[in-house]
Amino acid sequence: MTAAFAYPTVPSRPLHVVAPALLADWLATLPAATEDWLTTTGFEAALGDLRLLPGEGGVLGAVVGLGTDAARSRSRFGLVKGIAGLPVGDWHLTGELTPEQSTETALGWLLSAYRFDRYRKTAPLAARLKAPDGCDAAALQAMAAGEFLTRDLINTPASDMGPAELEKAARDLATRFDAKISVITGDDLLTRNLPMIHAVGRASPRMPRLIDMAWGTGGPALTLVGKGVCFDTGGLDIKPSSGMLLMKKDMGGAATVLGLAHMIMALNLPLRLRVLIPAVENAIAGNAMRPRDILTSRKGLTVEVNNTDAEGRLVLADALALACEEPVDALISMATLTGAARVAVGPDLAPYYCDDAAMVAGLEHGARMGFDPVWRMPFHTPYESVIEPGIADLDNAPGFGFAGSVTAALFLRRFVTGPRYIHFDIYGHTPADQPARPKGGAGQGARAILMGLPAMLGL
Repeated sequence: MTAAFAYPTVPSRPLHVVAPALLADWLATLPAATEDWLTTTGFEAALGDLRLLPGEGGVLGAVVGLGTDAARSRSRFGLVKGIAGLPVGDWHLTGELTPEQSTETALGWLLSAYRFDRYRKTAPLAARLKAPDGCDAAALQAMAAGEFLTRDLINTPASDMGPAELEKAARDLATRFDAKISVITGDDLLTRNLPMIHAVGRASPRMPRLIDMAWGTGGPALTLVGKGVCFDTGGLDIKPSSGMLLMKKDMGGAATVLGLAHMIMALNLPLRLRVLIPAVENAIAGNAMRPRDILTSRKGLTVEVNNTDAEGRLVLADALALACEEPVDALISMATLTGAARVAVGPDLAPYYCDDAAMVAGLEHGARMGFDPVWRMPFHTPYESVIEPGIADLDNAPGFGFAGSVTAALFLRRFVTGPRYIHFDIYGHTPADQPARPKGGAGQGARAILMGLPAMLGL
C-alpha cells in the first residue's frame, strides 16, 4: 500500500480551510445560495467539520473548519478527520494556513489513506491532495510509506507474522533498497554467542533468530535495534488470556525500526544504517526458560530470570551488546517493553530515555517537525541497585513495585558501551480510531527520529 500526492498539473477542486474567527468574512464572499446552505447546515468552522459546496456543475469544492487553537491542541491531524466524505478526485488546500498547518494537514491526509486489507476488502480513500506549496513532499510520502509498513506488520496476526515472516519483511525491504542482510537462526545463536535470544525463543517451534541489515557507505553510523517478540505468552509465567489479546503487537519495536529504515533509505540520507532485530516467539514447552534461571549474556553479564514475561529486555540486551562491538555514532532501541510506560504516559506518547543533551534537543525538534509526540523519561541512576539481585549481575524483573519502565531502561543501558544511546518504550497501538490513526498498529517515534537526525548526527 502506498500514499501519494496528486500530480501537480492535474486540475483539482479547492478545499477551503476557514478559521471560526474568519468565518463571517469568508461567508460574505460566497454566492447567497452557498452562504445560506452553509448557515442552514450549521457550519461553524469547527475543527475537521466538512461541507461540500454544490454548484450547477456538481460539487465545485468543499470547506473544512480549522477550529480553535484549543481544539487543535487536543487533536493531532484533526483537520483531516472528515476527508473521507470528499468525493473522488484531486483537491488542493486554500485558506490562511501557516506552513506548519499545511504540512500537518498534508501528512495527515497521506496517513488517512491507510487501509489494512489483507483479510477483508475495504474502500480506499477517494480523494487525493496536491502537496501544498512549501512542504517537503518526498519526506512526507516517505514517512507515510514507512508508517504503513509498520502498521501492516503490527496488524498482521501472529499466525502469519512469526520470526520467519518478520525476517521475510526485512529481506523484502533490503532487496528494495539494495541493503545487505544476514540472519542467525536457531542453535546457531548459541555458537555465535547470542544466548539470551536463544533462551527466550527456544521453546517455540518457530525458531528464534537475529536479523542484521546494513545500508549506506558513508556518513555517520546509526544502529537501530527493535524488539521482535512476534507473540508473547509470558512463558512459564503465563499471561492471563486478557493479557495476550494484543500480544501480536509485541514485535512493534521491530516493526517501527523497519518503518524508520524505509524512511531513511527512501530519502537516501547520507548515513550508514544498521538494523538489528532479535525475532522470537515467547512460548511454553518443556525446554522453556524457567523462573530463577540464570543466563549469561553476550556481554558476559549474568541475568537472573525472575519473570519469564520480562523477556523483551533479554533479547534486546544481546542485540545491544552486538551493536556496540563496532564503531557507531548513535544507537537507538525501540520496544513495546513495559506496561509501566503506558501507565505513565498513556498510549499516544512515545516515552524515551537519553542522557545526551544534543541528541535530546535534536529528537525534540524532530518530534515537532514530524508531528510525532515524544516524552523524555529519566535514566535515574540511583535505581541501579534495584536491578542487582545479588546472586547474578542483573535481575530482569525486580520486585521493586515502582518505576518499571525506568528499571527496564537501566537494565538495557548496562549493555551499551560507547555510542550515544536513546531507548524508546513504545505502545505500538492506537486503542480507538483517531484522525489519520485508525485503531490498530501504530508507529511511534519514527518520524521524530527521522526529522531529528540532521541535528542528532550532523547530517
